[in-house]
Amino acid sequence: MACALSQTVHNLRDHFAGELRMPADKLVFMFDGSSIKDDMSLLDLGVGPNGAVQLEISSADPISAPIKPPKPKPEYVMPDVITVRVERENGTMESIVVEIERSNRRKPFLGGYKHRLTSVEYHHAAAQTRPKMRAESGIEKFCRDTQTVNTKNQRQQTKIETSTQMTTIGCYVANMTDRLVVPGKYTTASEHHAMILSKVIILQSYFRRWQAKRHVAKLKVDLAKRMEWERQEEIRKIKEKEDRIKKEFERRMNPRTKEDFDLLYHALEKWRQEELETINASLSGPKRKAALCHLLDQETQLIASIGRHKLEADTENKQRAIQKFLDKAASPKRWRSYDGKYIEMDTAYTTRARELRDIYNSLNMKYLTQDERLDVLLTLKHTVKEHDCKLTQEIIELIDREADLLMRGVKESNLEGLRKRISTLFLQYVKTPTFNAEAARLIKVPQDPSSLRKNIHYCQSCNSYLPSTEFQLSSNSKLVGRCRRCTKLDNDARTRQDFSHFRFMLRSLRKSEENMQDGSRIAFLLQEEDLRYLVENIWATQSALSAWTDLYDLVLVRWDKDEEWSPWNCILLTKDEAQAHARIEDIEKGYGRVFCHKIKTKHTLARNYFSRLPGMAEHIRTQANQPKPGNSIATKSVAVTKA
Repeated sequence: MACALSQTVHNLRDHFAGELRMPADKLVFMFDGSSIKDDMSLLDLGVGPNGAVQLEISSADPISAPIKPPKPKPEYVMPDVITVRVERENGTMESIVVEIERSNRRKPFLGGYKHRLTSVEYHHAAAQTRPKMRAESGIEKFCRDTQTVNTKNQRQQTKIETSTQMTTIGCYVANMTDRLVVPGKYTTASEHHAMILSKVIILQSYFRRWQAKRHVAKLKVDLAKRMEWERQEEIRKIKEKEDRIKKEFERRMNPRTKEDFDLLYHALEKWRQEELETINASLSGPKRKAALCHLLDQETQLIASIGRHKLEADTENKQRAIQKFLDKAASPKRWRSYDGKYIEMDTAYTTRARELRDIYNSLNMKYLTQDERLDVLLTLKHTVKEHDCKLTQEIIELIDREADLLMRGVKESNLEGLRKRISTLFLQYVKTPTFNAEAARLIKVPQDPSSLRKNIHYCQSCNSYLPSTEFQLSSNSKLVGRCRRCTKLDNDARTRQDFSHFRFMLRSLRKSEENMQDGSRIAFLLQEEDLRYLVENIWATQSALSAWTDLYDLVLVRWDKDEEWSPWNCILLTKDEAQAHARIEDIEKGYGRVFCHKIKTKHTLARNYFSRLPGMAEHIRTQANQPKPGNSIATKSVAVTKA
């Protein structure tokens, strides 16, 4: 704000009080951190001419009278009348009053010019004064105004006058800046076209060189990617093999399933055969008999060790099966709705099954205090009291006995047998459909005794009547034969064969055929023994292309991918070779006649063997009666008429 040097702080206080809309006595002026008196002027503060000073304004009572922000000043509006001082010729100054006219009309655009290089526009001048009004002629005139504005930019070349001047009589023109122009060699049309052709050849050579360098660079990048992919694939295969060996070692050290024990018995039989061959080749007479007796003792010890592992695994598997049964019975009903989401619902039966599961888990918990154990027994007693039968009476009797022994201070180690009896009887209580309705759909023994008379077969090995699900049938079997348990016992005792590789291969084959979705059925008729015969006897347990012998890397795929898989339409390849085989369109062109003839020979051997099986023979007969597409002959009846 511009102020006079003689203006005091009191005047400034009054001015800012009006600007800030607050009492003047509430304003406090500060300069360099100290207050200023009202009688001091700007000159007393050390402000010189055209100088500036900064003062701080604050409120003496900021709560009741805070400083408000000042109102913004309105924009400047030019007055209607201004006074202009004009100096006359005689040197005197005269004030002239000038009236300002505000014209609401827009200045017309009278055209102009635009620079072609700089794009600067030059407009024609327009006057602010109104045009002179013409006198009325007395004739009525009409005009028509339009809203359309036509704009047009047109380039024009301005005229430039030029002239030449030569030396003549009476006129001298200097030739200091002139230059001599000499004509060059004349070029014919053929020479000109030849020169263009040579330049084009040079351009083509450079362009083709650029193309070749670009192609070579792309090949280098592709080669690097291929090498990196091969390296990663090699690392992946090595890692998969290490994981497989590690997993197989873990299966041998800690067997849990039937497949794990089959692997152990197979390894034992393989070791026994190797030792037997070594003994027969190196020893004879009494030494051979002594070595065979020692080998028999070692085999007996190993079988006993496997049996101990089997007992431990059976105990763990039994507990896991019981827990799985309880969890499945206590799981809520689940179905899929129309929007794809799954809906779960608890019923009275699932709630009851969940309560029984929790009681069973609490009953088998260890390291409980005496009070916690008594609470569990009391809950169990109230639960089984709901039904009165011989089983519940026995459970209640055992519960009272354990509670009495706990109150007498008997050690927990002496109560293990009693607790085991209570747990076993309560599990029998849980599996009874009368007490747990959800168990009816999970137990293997049907509730209706009449259903036991159906699909029951006699096992000649164990002399037992068993359901049909307990018998394993192969594709070439005509009789029922032995049950699964007797077959496994015979395998562990004598042959000790491991079908885990072929079981995995058969599972992969069925999954791939199911993904084809073309109605393939033969792959689902074969069993592990049939697949083993096909791999070992027909394909010699090796890849038809690379002779790779690792069963974990071999797969059976279709020879002709347009026909369904069968033993006479398959080929044994590695996984990488199978992927490449699936991309071949013409088999004979891709492999050659010699290789195709070799594969056809193996297909003939497989057809001769598997066609004797009952299920295969029927399928072959059905397939032979169906005409192949493209081989049928269209016939047309012809009417014969007599003349």
